Amino acid sequence: MFYNSKAMSIFSDKRILLGVTGSIAAYKSADLASKLTQAGAQVDVILTQATEKFITPLTFQSVTGRRVYTDADLWGNEAHVLHIGLSKNADLLLIAPSTANTIAKLAHGLADNLLTVTALAATCPILIAPAMDGGMFEAPATQANLATLKTRGVTFIGPAEGHLASGLNAKGRLLEPSEILGHTRIILGKHGNLAGKKVVVTAGGTQEAIDPVRIITNHSSGKQGYALAQAALDAGAEVTLITTPSALTPPIGANLIKVKSAKELLNAVSNESADVLIMAAAAADFRPKVIAQDKMKKRDGIPQIELEVTEDILKSVAGLGSGKRRFKIMVGFAAESQNLLENAEEKLKSKGLDLIAANDISAKDAGFEVETNRITLLFASGIKESLPLMSKVEAAEKIIERIATLVE
Repeated sequence: MFYNSKAMSIFSDKRILLGVTGSIAAYKSADLASKLTQAGAQVDVILTQATEKFITPLTFQSVTGRRVYTDADLWGNEAHVLHIGLSKNADLLLIAPSTANTIAKLAHGLADNLLTVTALAATCPILIAPAMDGGMFEAPATQANLATLKTRGVTFIGPAEGHLASGLNAKGRLLEPSEILGHTRIILGKHGNLAGKKVVVTAGGTQEAIDPVRIITNHSSGKQGYALAQAALDAGAEVTLITTPSALTPPIGANLIKVKSAKELLNAVSNESADVLIMAAAAADFRPKVIAQDKMKKRDGIPQIELEVTEDILKSVAGLGSGKRRFKIMVGFAAESQNLLENAEEKLKSKGLDLIAANDISAKDAGFEVETNRITLLFASGIKESLPLMSKVEAAEKIIERIATLVE
């Protein structure tokens, strides 16, 4: 997933109850608790008695900065209200890892420890990430319990296949913390300001083949596009991410379409229809007119490569003059090295956009390949808004907020 350790607005002021059950995978939960805390959430951890055999409360207290609850607290002075207070104030109950035993208890309404009694009282969404050894997840009893809980609105993620404590390679491995974090974001953003809307985001720099080995491309890393896809997911949208080859991990929950060239990008975008198109990809303006069938050799001398203009993707999908517009709101990017606002305004009008984000790629702290951006937003209405230097994650959140105001 696209992850940034700085606080993210989707987690701000959110209270997450993290239940950890008796599994060797509990060590991953400490990392998960740390990531959730760094992202801005308040994380209250509940450990079962078996969990304390694997990992201590102090570990979780150290990474969350908050009190950790155990079964001993169930019989203390707070016993008659503790589980009610924990459950009623939570935005999400996340159980990771969850053993087959805990899943069985939840399915049958058993409440014999602090975690299960809290779960029984919970009115917030419940997200469960199972972890168990070979054969246990596929067992008919476990599958029946999963089905029962799903009918009650509980969400399950994983488990993955991989090496297990027994030495077996099977399905039962806890998802990685970054994956669990991504699924958590989807639940927290379910009722966001783009809920029920579909958003298509393009990202990265296209690649135009010269020969079977070489390409013409650009410096776009895809970071801003991936951040926009994540921000749209956080706002509750259904997101399709059309991406060129990238080392980035796509956001959890995005429908991924991979392309390489500008022509492939055009075809992919043309096959979509949505409430919003965000054209963050840096599509090539030119490509070789002829692609060499064999690898070019130095011994043959310097090749003469004739270029031709690529398709204008935004103009094509805008349906200018035809009235066949596939997207209600169209957002473009103008990465310029000179005459930033003039060029952005021309692009805004000529391509029939509702909003364009302009950034100066000559600045060392903004544009391609860096973690920050300084953007000016130009709206079709004539409004201009300059955003200060900020991370691309923050910039994406701001842009999605502005887009939400344009969507009916």
